Amino acid sequence: MRPKAYTFFIASSHGGSVRKVRVPFYVLHLLVLLAIVGGATVLAAVGSYTRMMWKVGNYNSLRREQDTLKRQYEQLQTTVKDTNERLSSLQSLATEVAMTYGFMRFRQTPFGLDEIGAAGASAGAEAAYEKSVEQFIFLKANPTAVALQTEGLRLMPRPGLGDARFEPSLWPVIGHITGSFGERLDPFSGEGAFHTGVDISSEYGGQVRATAEGVVTVVEPHAGYGRLVVLDHGFGISTWYGHLSGFRTQPGALVKRGDVIGYVGVSGRVTGPHVHYEIRIHGAPVNPWRYLRFTSVGD
Repeated sequence: MRPKAYTFFIASSHGGSVRKVRVPFYVLHLLVLLAIVGGATVLAAVGSYTRMMWKVGNYNSLRREQDTLKRQYEQLQTTVKDTNERLSSLQSLATEVAMTYGFMRFRQTPFGLDEIGAAGASAGAEAAYEKSVEQFIFLKANPTAVALQTEGLRLMPRPGLGDARFEPSLWPVIGHITGSFGERLDPFSGEGAFHTGVDISSEYGGQVRATAEGVVTVVEPHAGYGRLVVLDHGFGISTWYGHLSGFRTQPGALVKRGDVIGYVGVSGRVTGPHVHYEIRIHGAPVNPWRYLRFTSVGD
């Protein structure tokens, strides 16, 4: 039995000849199947291309939004930086003015030479209790001041930086001041910036000394400062020593005036070996020059 087939007659308009073409049944069905598959493939490709173009459009839109948000974020960062610099400048100026005209006084301690006996002899139980609470609150708020007192807990009122041990009046290194306190041009960006301390140039690896008796609170790298050491001298007074090449102390250590705490370096944002030195009172940077100009390392 001959297989089923389709016969096609093809006639030529020029010569008048007729050609007969016989196509098997399965071949025609195969061609139809291939046409269906090809059409489906083309439709799928068109759909995939359309989805890809849609995703590319969304991606480009998101990139544009991201770039816009990035520019806005950079502008906000610049605004915040300028605001913080103005705030630091105003805070420092306010602290300087308050100290100069006597508006700021270091916190009076509730301890005195004759208060213990007086409390037991003349004050009642309620007054003694209130005094004890006041002393407890003071000790809790000023642990550094208590730790630095070799005489024990009989702390005397301190109206100012009168005790030479706690007054940061020593030069941390011997050298020239290459960066002054206050407003200046940033050596990297060329823009105006508030410099919270002084830069003292010195030989690389030179010894950096504590300018007053205190407790070491920070010994670690810090953004902008490089390797940083911070000393707490009690009563809201702290000193900062930045751009060190190495440390010679550790957190929690008690240091005396003149003890070596580190070495001159170029860590952080620097243009040469020096020490960035700050004095802060209740967190506000003050001009160290009022203390540095009177003493030196050899004093």
